[in-house]
Parts: sequence; C-alpha cells; structure tokens
Amino acid sequence: SSAASDVYKRQEIIFTRNTTESLNLVAYSYGLNNLCPEDEIVVSIMEHHSNMLPWQMVARQTGAKLIYLECEKDGSLSEAKLDEAFSDKTRLVAITQVSNVLGRPTPVEEIVRRARKRNAVVVLDAAQSSPHMPIDVQKLDVDFLAFSGHKLMGPMGICLLYTSPEPT
Repeated sequence: SSAASDVYKRQEIIFTRNTTESLNLVAYSYGLNNLCPEDEIVVSIMEHHSNMLPWQMVARQTGAKLIYLECEKDGSLSEAKLDEAFSDKTRLVAITQVSNVLGRPTPVEEIVRRARKRNAVVVLDAAQSSPHMPIDVQKLDVDFLAFSGHKLMGPMGICLLYTSPEPT
C-alpha cells in the first residue's frame, strides 16, 4: 500500500547535525560492527577529513586494512588506480562524489559497480555535490549518503543521512 511505502521511505532517512556527524555515525555503528581483520576499507586520498578519519579509527579498532585510492596528477581516478585499490577483500568503500579540495567529480558509477562485484558497502559523501547536481540514491545504488542542509541554502545544523534498507 502507499502508506506502507511512505513509512518504509521515511525509515531510510536520519537527520543529524552535519555531514561529519553522519559519517561518524555510519563508521561507528556500521563499520565497527561489520568489519574484521581480513577486510579492506577503500578511501580516496581526496576525502574530506570527515570521511577519512572515522575510517582510520575503524581500521585501527577492527584490524581491517585501510587502502588509499590514489588519484592521478590531474585529480582523476584512473582505471589503473581503481584496479590497484580494489581486491576480493574490499568490504567498504568511502568516497566523495565531488572532491572538496579539487572540485573534481569521482566516477561514482564505476566505483559502485566494482564495490557491488565484491558485495562491499558504499558510503558516499555528497556534501560538495548536493548543491550542484541532482542526487538519486536509487540510481547511485549506494548504501549510505550524507549531505548538510546549509550547502543547499538550508539552515545550519541539519544533515540528511540516507541509509539503504539493507546495506549490501
């Protein structure tokens, strides 16, 4: 029914104070409870600290290995760099949709495709992209996505954290 569908969709959204808090919530609730020493976490070197530091802490506490996805000199993420970062041990990928440092978009579709081949969870930081492009979480096929309201000319102190009903 339509009412049941609306309730289901409401359960996919959590409001927090900011993107940092949302990403920490994912790292410390999902990451600490689902990653183990054999696992690898892929994080690009273009990440804002709010999407890098929590994964460093999760790696330290769980024994998972942090794999840094390197970019080319022009800031792009090449097929070769993606090949180097992903392995059969990849269990989680934390990536920005648009780098706050370089202003460069990342190949989210390709990253998600690679993650899905390994049943890895995808955490997308959309703080920089949300004001500049439409965001369709179903089309992106990510497990978690966060962005702050003030980036969209909304009030300070509110962030949307999307959580898929059943992370991969």
